Amino acid sequence: MSFQDIFKSSFLENVNSVSVLDMALAMLLAFGLGVFIFFIYMKTYAGVMYSTNFGVTLIALTMITTLVILAVTSNIVLSLGMVGALSIVRFRTAIKEPLDIAFLFWAIADGIVLAAGLIPLVVFGSVVIGIILLVFANLKDVTRPFIVVIECDGHSSERSAMHLLREYTSRCAVKSKTARPDQVELTVEVRLRNGDTDFVNELARLKGVNSAVLVSYNGDYMG
Repeated sequence: MSFQDIFKSSFLENVNSVSVLDMALAMLLAFGLGVFIFFIYMKTYAGVMYSTNFGVTLIALTMITTLVILAVTSNIVLSLGMVGALSIVRFRTAIKEPLDIAFLFWAIADGIVLAAGLIPLVVFGSVVIGIILLVFANLKDVTRPFIVVIECDGHSSERSAMHLLREYTSRCAVKSKTARPDQVELTVEVRLRNGDTDFVNELARLKGVNSAVLVSYNGDYMG
């Protein structure tokens, strides 16, 4: 084997398997789609603390997936090796919001479809998904449940508070009740009417009610 044969390998032959124009176009479109996903994520986020890092991750994930799929589609041997390499990767970061999983799969799917050359499909699909998420995110704000924590002196003030809640909210359900001598604490789930929270002021002015606290609630946290 000569010195020239050592450097004559399939590695060098794959240098031109993907053209520079294809690479530049794919990565530019992947960046644009990632920014669009990031924008939808910001507009629909309803968690406790917004994380900019997760939004940037969506952009990077779209571009990385596009890069990987471009490489896989240009070489069958590489695709088999990539499957083996990715099978040993484990991600242990906890996903606190269920909707975050949808955004992760959205970014990955966009990268795969884009690298496959189906540009109209990925653009049309992303626009449709983004519009649907925006619409349902806005609808969710109308029916979002809230928790009212009321501290009152006794049974009569408790009845007055519950009567006022039923009058000013569309739905009212007691979640817990703690009774102590001369004190009752109620935790009530309510659905607001048109986002009006003035009833909390009315609760605080009732005779026998010591305090009234309203917090948002999504089933997993209060804040």
